Amino acid sequence: MSNRTLRVNELIQREMSSILRKRYQAESLAITIASIDVTPDLLEAKVYVSVLGGDDEAEKKLRWLRKNSQEIRFELGRTIVLKHMPKFTYELDISTARGNRILGILDEIDAKEKAKPAVAPEADDKKGNA
Repeated sequence: MSNRTLRVNELIQREMSSILRKRYQAESLAITIASIDVTPDLLEAKVYVSVLGGDDEAEKKLRWLRKNSQEIRFELGRTIVLKHMPKFTYELDISTARGNRILGILDEIDAKEKAKPAVAPEADDKKGNA
């Protein structure tokens, strides 16, 4: 990915988050723009969002974003100067959920390890292991 594409990704993410926060406070309350992936020709972009709440809430917010995509794109065009403003495709970011699941599994393993009785060093000495 080129340096320009990375900068455009970051710029769109920052400005889109700002627009959602300022203009659509109530509707975008549980929405976080996790990342943006713009194509090299800057004509299309995938917007990865994470939503607080369950699957129903996430689907509801994705429908809202898709419905208001043109208006959000127009607002971005007023703040970002690009030859062509990319067309946005909104997708749910599952990396946060996957990360939380992995952390939960690691916590379970840690709890099991702490629950195991510790082997006293003296017991090893009696067996002749030391």
